[in-house]
Amino acid sequence: MTLSTFTITRPDDWHLHLRDGDALAAVAAHSARQFARAIVMPNLKPPVTTTAQALAYRQRIADALAAAPDAPAFEPLMTLYLTDNTPPDEIARARESGAVHAVKLYPAGATTNSDAGVTDLLGKCAPALEAMQRAGMPLLVHGEVTDPAIDVFDREKAFIDTVMIPLRRALPELRVVFEHITTADAAQYVRDAEGPVAATITPQHLLYNRNAIFTGGVRPHWYCLPVLKREVHRKALVEAATSGNPRYFLGTDSAPHARGLKEHACGCAGCFTGFHAIELYAHAFEQAGRLDRLEAFASFFGADFYRLPRNTGRLTLLREPLRIPDELPFGHTTIVPLAAGETLPWRVAN
Repeated sequence: MTLSTFTITRPDDWHLHLRDGDALAAVAAHSARQFARAIVMPNLKPPVTTTAQALAYRQRIADALAAAPDAPAFEPLMTLYLTDNTPPDEIARARESGAVHAVKLYPAGATTNSDAGVTDLLGKCAPALEAMQRAGMPLLVHGEVTDPAIDVFDREKAFIDTVMIPLRRALPELRVVFEHITTADAAQYVRDAEGPVAATITPQHLLYNRNAIFTGGVRPHWYCLPVLKREVHRKALVEAATSGNPRYFLGTDSAPHARGLKEHACGCAGCFTGFHAIELYAHAFEQAGRLDRLEAFASFFGADFYRLPRNTGRLTLLREPLRIPDELPFGHTTIVPLAAGETLPWRVAN
């Protein structure tokens, strides 16, 4: 029997970019419409490297939501941006704040606003990592190497071999989230790794392979980092996400960029899914014949890994067509959501 409605515990987004200023004001309410909480990325300009900066950013998010009409309650879970010089006492302050829930590793130059990132993880960040292990503070990794000699489609696999395995060997109790995994290699690594390891998976990597970037020409709004991969990898991610394994959970990596910065000679990396993320996930899970497993992936497993209570609110999806807008307001310009102009079979009930 085809379901006409589908209700789950209100989900969380364990990987979200909200930006700042006018961009923040434009996108925050979209996430609040769907999610109760979100792990908010710290790669602003300048990056959020201290607890004081994280608390100030948290207040700006709250202010943006307060100014948005009818925005539901939403809790931003803050993160720090790991640098070569992050001191251990900053980790202690972050844990004591109760508002900072993780620290993000960007290998220097790996993605948007990562220039201040880490150049030598175990060589320069060991004191901070040891403090994180003691405090139970998760490390969120952008899992790609940045060596230009390594093919862009192989950088996640190389990261496992050259960074993740040595990191887990050196700090076996460090809580690690392998963010936005894109390959069968990463899915298998997370499934089999010893110790507290988990992964987030985005809607674009569940629904599309790398052909989407080039169908009918170069389509910049499908370009993200890590990039979409071959169909064999997409299928492996779908199997992982819908498996019921609690090591995999929802993280959109929704990354807003103005239309003109995407449709550009050197376009920015990032897919904006903040408008329609849960509808995208519902479509992916239903295509796999496992819609009944969406609730655990979206609402339970992430909260459990972060040692936070599960939400008590509910979210209902209606089997009604949702046409994805061609563009949305974004400050003084516009933003193009992923798969703009296409129609999804589910929409969130008002």
